[in-house]
Amino acid sequence: MASDDLWILGIHMTKFGKHTDLDVIDLASEAAMGALADGGVTMADMGVLAAGCLMQANAPIGQMLQKQIGQTGIPVYNVSNACATGATALRVAAMAVKAGEADFGLAVGVEKLAGAGLLAGGSRKDDAPTWTPKGRYGAVAPVDGRIGTEIMPGVFAQIGMEYGHRYGGTSFELFARISEKNHAHSTLNPLAAYQKRFTLEEIMGDLMIAYPNTRPMCSANTDGAAAVVVTSGAKLRTLSLEQQRRAVKVSASILTSDPWTESCQVLPDVNTLTRNAATAAYEASGVSPADLDLVELHDCFATAELVHYDNLMLCPDGGAVDFFESGAPFRDGRLPVNVSGGLQSKGHPIAATGIANIWEVATHLRGEAGDRQIEGAKVGLAHVIGLGSACGVHILEKAAV
Repeated sequence: MASDDLWILGIHMTKFGKHTDLDVIDLASEAAMGALADGGVTMADMGVLAAGCLMQANAPIGQMLQKQIGQTGIPVYNVSNACATGATALRVAAMAVKAGEADFGLAVGVEKLAGAGLLAGGSRKDDAPTWTPKGRYGAVAPVDGRIGTEIMPGVFAQIGMEYGHRYGGTSFELFARISEKNHAHSTLNPLAAYQKRFTLEEIMGDLMIAYPNTRPMCSANTDGAAAVVVTSGAKLRTLSLEQQRRAVKVSASILTSDPWTESCQVLPDVNTLTRNAATAAYEASGVSPADLDLVELHDCFATAELVHYDNLMLCPDGGAVDFFESGAPFRDGRLPVNVSGGLQSKGHPIAATGIANIWEVATHLRGEAGDRQIEGAKVGLAHVIGLGSACGVHILEKAAV
């Protein structure tokens, strides 16, 4: 029977960082078994599995994972959707549960990225003096150095500078202060890859990657995995009171891609699909930005965090600088953002990030975040974006039990 409501029953993430003695299946297994145990269920209860690993997108990660944690014959979906891969895996499991095809769904995201360096996004195009179109995609000339850039540090540096030109108030120091905030938050997160406070001078004086983002202002490529078990409200009501108490309601689960706009159709646009996803999430959940108690957003670069304050409607249009200067996004502020330390500190094992951001919000709503706990947190938003492009926004609410 189709279900209108969806609940997170169990969720888990590994420590992000460098795991030289573990492969992707080891990490995925740790996350999956952790989520099952957290929810008080087993692999035998699962009716669907969705798994993502962007760097091994051609491998049957889900089936390989089943061989480790329980090969039960259920449908397995292997997903790949840039940095939104984990959020997409969750959407797949959620849709199966909401359609009534499964009582429980398991979604997993995993990546081995420690030491990967700059991810440029696939093989280089031929950059010879003469250009010969080859196939549909090959009929588009390389972008870099011609009309802009497709390389991630450049893209996100550009959107930060564009925001400043449009609304004013930005500076190199302002973006560095956003990074300073997130690194300070990370000191309270034992699962973050880096738990080190940086001074503003250290951040601004470090290696420049793409102005205005220095190295500490960029997300860290790490190893890691995260997994989540979802179920319907009807099934949840048959479980123990403790399981019901710790369950977290998924009030909105939205995935968007780039819509048609009159602007350039070649260069990435991280703003429009995020704003569209946020708008749809608020409408679906009946929650407004004013109702949020915390936000985990995709701060792949310090510049990205600033523009997403605006895209997620945490502030009025053009008000991101004022929002930050008010102290709102700090852990002790009105609307804490990235209390986990964000991607700049927690790390960014691409396919795991979407679920890891949800794990952070869910942990606060359960009141289980320890020293970094946002007291009284009842509603939170998790956001992730992948160039290409895909954006996932989930709004979560504390159980009423």
